[in-house]
Amino acid sequence: MARSRGDKEDAEKHMGLLKLVQILSFLVVFVAGIIIGLATSSHISRYFTSQAQLFSTTSAIVMSGIKGNCTSAVEPCDRVDCFSIRSFVTPTNLTHPMSDNQLFWRASMVPYKGEYPFLRVPKVAFMFLTRGRLPMLPLWEKFFKGHTQYFSIYVHAPPGYEFHVSTDSPFYARQIPSQNVEWGTVLLADAERRLLANALLDFSNERFVLLSESCIPVYNFPTVYKYLIGSAYSFVDSFDDPTRYGRGRYNRKMLPDIKLYQWRKGSQWFEMQRTVAIYIVSDTKYYNLFRKYCRPACYPDEHYIPTFLNMFHGSLSANRTVTWVDWSVGGPHPAMYEEANITEEFIQTIRNNGTQCTYNDEPTSVCYLFARKFAPSALEPLLNLSSKVMEF
Repeated sequence: MARSRGDKEDAEKHMGLLKLVQILSFLVVFVAGIIIGLATSSHISRYFTSQAQLFSTTSAIVMSGIKGNCTSAVEPCDRVDCFSIRSFVTPTNLTHPMSDNQLFWRASMVPYKGEYPFLRVPKVAFMFLTRGRLPMLPLWEKFFKGHTQYFSIYVHAPPGYEFHVSTDSPFYARQIPSQNVEWGTVLLADAERRLLANALLDFSNERFVLLSESCIPVYNFPTVYKYLIGSAYSFVDSFDDPTRYGRGRYNRKMLPDIKLYQWRKGSQWFEMQRTVAIYIVSDTKYYNLFRKYCRPACYPDEHYIPTFLNMFHGSLSANRTVTWVDWSVGGPHPAMYEEANITEEFIQTIRNNGTQCTYNDEPTSVCYLFARKFAPSALEPLLNLSSKVMEF
């Protein structure tokens, strides 16, 4: 009986110790959980803090890269919404760090959606390919005056050259990033495509006309605008010249991609609609063939676009130029007109010289909107005649 009571007391002691161990184990686990939780919480906090700092730094880097492309030449970037539809469809700053390949890729983008999410007023892009200053600048400024919303200007001048014009001139801050150009080489065609690509960045530009520093308008702006915007066709000169100056420049190494019967020649001074301009800057295959095999005495600026359009988009071209030029003197360059040559009768002859052409498949006597080549000395008499003869 005494042993039985002793066993019972031992059992009670054992149970008490077991409960104590359980309580201590629970406390140990509880405390360990708190410690682990605090450590985990601290790690997560540090992670998200570092990620926030990283995102902030990355955003700053990205935005600093955007600043060079979204601002205007006269307005600080912090006043411009770089992600607005306006800054995307109508770039106001023509300077950018893009290479030609990057520029052509960007310019070749075409919205799949047909409707525009903004009020689009079709514009004519006037693209000046120059060797320096623009001697006819005052005449062009007079031509453009009062029509700001209907045109854009792009100037490709030698790298480093700066135009000194007033801030209210339509030519102010209209130079594009340029590269050196050599007459008769593919670098000239590179410059033409570079002008097209920069002008295509503005989604409102619908027509694109290539001009030189010696070109002049022979009609007023409303007439030119209506003529170009209303045309169903591009104005690209393209013809089959069987002589050594045409077919004689063809290189058989272009086979099988370009065949002799497809080879064409035409005036460098084109005018084209947006669709055709996109085709030109999007092409790599055929342009590289010209780069490789069309070298003096083959001139890419006279053959690439005429041949390319003849091969693939001939139905989009009126197959003529709207820039008058006089080749009657012979030689590699057209006639140059000086001060003594400028008369009312001479300008009227360019405007309406009895030539017949077609406009939207209908006959017309208005075939030329621009003319070249005019020497700097011709500026003064041209300005004197502009109101009476050219009507601007």
